[in-house]
Amino acid sequence: MELLPAIDLRQGRAVRLRQGDDSRRTTVGDDPVALLDRFAAAGVALVHVVDLDAALGEAPQRGLIERMMNRGVDIQLGGGLRDRGSIEAALAFGAERVVVGSLVARDSDLFMEIAAAHPGRLVPALDLSGRSGEVRISGWTEGATRSLADLAAALVGCSCPAVLVTDVDRDGMMGGPNLALARRVARASGLPALLSGGVSSLDDLAAARVYPEIAGAIVGQALYSGAFTLEEALAVAHGEPFA
Repeated sequence: MELLPAIDLRQGRAVRLRQGDDSRRTTVGDDPVALLDRFAAAGVALVHVVDLDAALGEAPQRGLIERMMNRGVDIQLGGGLRDRGSIEAALAFGAERVVVGSLVARDSDLFMEIAAAHPGRLVPALDLSGRSGEVRISGWTEGATRSLADLAAALVGCSCPAVLVTDVDRDGMMGGPNLALARRVARASGLPALLSGGVSSLDDLAAARVYPEIAGAIVGQALYSGAFTLEEALAVAHGEPFA
């Protein structure tokens, strides 16, 4: 199973939000580039980077993201990529993969068209409130008009490496991930799932690794809070022993 450390960017800093709420923001690093370099040095292959400024409708942090490219680790970039122009610009800019959420809900045909033009480079994101069952878009500030089942079915046959599945109610809350949701979306879409939201322990990672539908896990709050080390998480994700 692939492990993707998360770096969420807000106004030039690395931060963590609780349940996507910007008013519940905690700074975890003043130098996101140095943080990325530490992940690269530890042997991480892919880092999940989210431009929260862009996701919340503000100016993208283009200069900072540019400095994070080509530093020995691939970047999966998300945040505010809601049309063909921004998606293709992010790919041209150096992102190995880009995460697209709102466009999937608003125009799945266009998403599929762009994904076909860039096979293996687009990751659709389905962000869901586990309590209400509502799919969230636009930086989780709006509800989608289509159901999770409808959106997952629309992804069948797309040339994407995975689908990112987040239970937004668990994000940043250290309460354990929603494995059932990730597996359900993977089966419905035909895509392996990237698990996001709520990972709090090495046991969570070990549990996720058991399921073939789950190809990877994104880890943020647990890593920054010291619940486990990056080296421990990588070992568990890869099925290797650790001291």
